[in-house]
Amino acid sequence: MTKAEIVNSIAQRTGVAKPDVATTIEAFMDEIRTSLAVNKENVYLRGFGSFIVKHRAKKTARNISKNTTLVIEAHDLPAFKPCKSFIEKMGQSNSEN
Repeated sequence: MTKAEIVNSIAQRTGVAKPDVATTIEAFMDEIRTSLAVNKENVYLRGFGSFIVKHRAKKTARNISKNTTLVIEAHDLPAFKPCKSFIEKMGQSNSEN
């Protein structure tokens, strides 16, 4: 599902104009990006899941084609962790098919 499809679906279900829905979704995504990338804060959405910052430590890797060693610096990555009820719902939908 694309962002445009989400906007269309929400606009149909709520009766809110598509440009307003699109602006709201963009603002929501900007808040999550800012919280994770700038503030290094996790975002918790009850009943849905958590957007979290995972820290990766500095490590040494090898390029086997050139037979060289390189250092991968420590860095942060965004990740999504679904809540328990979301995971259970996904399991139920798979067993119904």
